[in-house]
Amino acid sequence: MQEIAQVYARALFEVATEHDSLDETRDQLGAFADAMHGSRQFAVFFFSPYFSVPEKKDGLRRTVKDPNPEFENFLEALIERHRMPAIFRIRTEFESLWDEERRLLPVKITSAVTLDEATVKGISDRIGSQVDRQIEVSAEVDPDILGGIVLRVGNLILDASIKNRLEQLRQQVAQA
Repeated sequence: MQEIAQVYARALFEVATEHDSLDETRDQLGAFADAMHGSRQFAVFFFSPYFSVPEKKDGLRRTVKDPNPEFENFLEALIERHRMPAIFRIRTEFESLWDEERRLLPVKITSAVTLDEATVKGISDRIGSQVDRQIEVSAEVDPDILGGIVLRVGNLILDASIKNRLEQLRQQVAQA
């Protein structure tokens, strides 16, 4: 399923790039995937083999308002090939391609307490100075980590949380 999502995401990305509608397509794909995720009835209709392709296409025209032609053709292709269940993975792959095109590096900072803006900006600036990309930072609070921070920079995770250190200590004691 992952390879299918990569192929479809790449195809949509290339067509959107050719038609200079990359941002619009990204927004429409996100909105459509969010609607699928938010409405069980919507998802069941498009995922179910009990509804015919013409019924699904008609439902698509009724529910998606003013799609760009490339995106509408893409959704129709998914319907015709019964690949609509891959829409969430396609979105993830498309977002990765979009980030790469925009040279964005997502950074997620998780801490036990709310960090002030200066601290978040300092971490972002420090990472930004070491990579040749624009940093897109998000911060969240997770009291379960007890203290310290967990950084997710792209696919790399740096876990400097107290919870992680206690777990490592527990494993060392268990081995001894």
